[in-house]
Amino acid sequence: MAISHVTDQTFATEIKEGLVLVDFWAPWCGPCKMIAPVLEEIDAEMSDKVGIIKLNVDENPETTKSLGVMSIPTLILYKDGVEVDKVIGFQPKDALTELILKHS
Repeated sequence: MAISHVTDQTFATEIKEGLVLVDFWAPWCGPCKMIAPVLEEIDAEMSDKVGIIKLNVDENPETTKSLGVMSIPTLILYKDGVEVDKVIGFQPKDALTELILKHS
């Protein structure tokens, strides 16, 4: 499954089923650019366990504000629409893999 981009309007629908990792990011964010290839690798290796979606914080302020996202990248892991974990800042691949496996 490819990483998809979501909006304020589609966010709730995208996280309501299964395990979904949401990357809150912006194009100007250096650490966000660093984590993007890590997320691509995880998506390629673990798409059977987790869906990965990205939400541009500049273009989608409603969701960003309602969830209290103050720093990016923020990664929030949802299971059937409920937040189960959250990490802020760049994370190495093994840390994110461990996070996903803990909840799958």
